[in-house]
Amino acid sequence: MEKKQSKVIIITGASSGIGEAAARLLAQKGAKLVLAARRTDRLQVLAREIVQEGGDAVYLQTDVTSAEEMERLAGFALQQYGRIDVLVNNAGVMPASMLQELKVQEWNQMIDVNIKGVLYGIAAVLPVMREQQSGHIINLSSVAGYNVSPSSAVYSATKYAVRAISEGLRQEESAASHIRSTIISPGMTDTELTHTISSPEIRAIAGQMNSMAISPYSIARAIAYAIDEPEDTSVNEIVIRPTILS
Repeated sequence: MEKKQSKVIIITGASSGIGEAAARLLAQKGAKLVLAARRTDRLQVLAREIVQEGGDAVYLQTDVTSAEEMERLAGFALQQYGRIDVLVNNAGVMPASMLQELKVQEWNQMIDVNIKGVLYGIAAVLPVMREQQSGHIINLSSVAGYNVSPSSAVYSATKYAVRAISEGLRQEESAASHIRSTIISPGMTDTELTHTISSPEIRAIAGQMNSMAISPYSIARAIAYAIDEPEDTSVNEIVIRPTILS
């Protein structure tokens, strides 16, 4: 736990779900947090509660689909704390649907948030971490990045991409600049992710499965574990599922 006390951690998608749980847990462990999301009101409440409980957190409204806003976020972190030790690329959307529904706008949204958002986050912090010769980038994938099911084709494609990007990052940067890369792939988790589903049939199915969902704090603990390992140890991949789901 002491290792995190000096670490500056950026978390995207911090306004709810896994991002919020990770922020609260890491704050308890002494991290300095830079919270990012589009919903400023939620960020403000979260940061205030963390500070009231003795933690250290600042926030900045950020749209991960904008490379410029992600660069601004990295600059804000440097301005506040002077370095960036960890980026948790957590922001994501999952408007699942059958391909025959032709929800092209939702396909583009998933590509923009789930793939481009991850890449823009990496682009924003990589020069800083290379200069530091240290850093850690944690990308949230999904079990859907290993298995495709009806209605998940595009979402799965984006999460397969996150795995490929993370592995490429590991191979390129681990030896060259001591930057660690971690993929965390949750299964059904109690978050707002299913709220983005516009297809009534798919949303009903997802709602039924929510009763089996695990706590976002289970994923937050995995994030903390990966960060907590010594700098010479890189936790590359963690898959977390509800026990009762195959």
